[in-house]
Amino acid sequence: MVSRITTVAFQGIDAVTVDVQVHVGPGAVMFNIVGLPDKAVAESRERVRAALSASGLALPAKRVTVNLAPADLPKEGSHYDLPIALGIMAAIGAIPAEFLEGFVVLGELGLDGTLAPVTGVLPAAMGANALGKGLICPEASGGEAAWADKDMDVLAPRSLLQLANHFKGTQVLSRPTAKLHSNAGIMPDLAEVKGQESARRALEIAAAGGHNLLMTGPPGSGKSMLASRLPSILPALTPRELLEVSMIASLAGELAEGKLTDRRPFRSPHHSASMAALVGGGLKAKPGEVSLAHNGVLFLDELPEFNPQVLDSLRQPLESGEAVIARANHRVTYPARIQLVAAMNPCRCGHAGEPGHQCRRGERCVTDYQARVSGPLLDRIDLRIDVPAVTASDLIGPAASEASSAVAARVAAARRIQEQRFLELGLSCRTNAQAPASAVETIARPDSKGLAFLHEIAERLQLSARGYHRVLKLARTLADLDGMDSVGRIHLAEALSYRGQDMSRRAA
Repeated sequence: MVSRITTVAFQGIDAVTVDVQVHVGPGAVMFNIVGLPDKAVAESRERVRAALSASGLALPAKRVTVNLAPADLPKEGSHYDLPIALGIMAAIGAIPAEFLEGFVVLGELGLDGTLAPVTGVLPAAMGANALGKGLICPEASGGEAAWADKDMDVLAPRSLLQLANHFKGTQVLSRPTAKLHSNAGIMPDLAEVKGQESARRALEIAAAGGHNLLMTGPPGSGKSMLASRLPSILPALTPRELLEVSMIASLAGELAEGKLTDRRPFRSPHHSASMAALVGGGLKAKPGEVSLAHNGVLFLDELPEFNPQVLDSLRQPLESGEAVIARANHRVTYPARIQLVAAMNPCRCGHAGEPGHQCRRGERCVTDYQARVSGPLLDRIDLRIDVPAVTASDLIGPAASEASSAVAARVAAARRIQEQRFLELGLSCRTNAQAPASAVETIARPDSKGLAFLHEIAERLQLSARGYHRVLKLARTLADLDGMDSVGRIHLAEALSYRGQDMSRRAA
């Protein structure tokens, strides 16, 4: 007879239904798996054989054929172990096949029959809920599966034997509870930053509007320290954003103990990261750092030290909010709506422009180093600021800086204004930085003095069309922080000052 078990394959964060068909019939004693399995799926034969034996069952002395349909879809990962084992058990009558019809199954088997956690349980649970089915997964992954729907049937056994006893009625498995990290760890606070008032202001603006930020300054000026404190002033994830972030983390295997967190991601890859590590890819087209930072912050320290080709691969995700990984046999899309924060030294030696310092290479040291970052990438960065070295008087002074909680309150107020505005316009974006170009003229139209100011300096702006729209978005964020309905001259002037570094470079 043929038994059928439903499981999933993953294409990006989408779960594609896979029908596991198991046939036990006459013929030479064999155990075959067909349907484009990868090495991990092919090796499941031995894990399933040992797990069944440890549970008191044995493979029948017959020909066992497992087909993973659709047969032309590549199957990757170890989560096919449990559906194959259950399919065999149903085919030989060890468990009633009708009990499994209402479930999507995934899990990795140990040789002793225990179930090991697998990646992608949360997207699989979302896919199962869309099909109107329940989910069977390992106990360690039950916490994340429970987030899909509170009314959804979720079974999270510790072992294959425990699951069989549940279907026999000799043991009852309770539904796992949704888990959330307590986030008891203390985040770095802006109160610890002394001096750098202009950089603190730029950080607040970036947080309020979701704008990209580039900090340039000598070593030890506090660029990394400021960036690490950005999460402390960002609002918590909304429920929808929480699920999006957690689904990507689940696929990457980064949900510890199946617990979700409402803190925005903060990813800081080393400058030796490859293109596949940053954007995504590899043998199984896994999400990269740009997708793991979705709805959060991607911090690139020592920006020019990254491979120029790797940096330029960020241009498309920054513009579209998606990382598209194309291969000869399939195409995968991961969400990548990020806030880019970068830091760099002004030159190779790191001290260009400092009083009393004279570089032997002169201006060439600056131009060669900064040329490693392409103009198209810089054009996508809204705020570019200089972070000078902190003086000894700033460090010795007893005056305490403003705490993150006070800045976070202003950021939250500005974001509420933006959310309400976009809701009234029927747009799905949540911050000014995400606003489409078609809406910029509507939401950030300057008042009469602002328009006169734009006309006055239009010939000297030297901005691309993208740069012009980004200036308007930044000015809209400044007006939101001030609680003003219209964009004024002062907001436009400050927004343009944050692109002054680029304008001066073009003039040179």
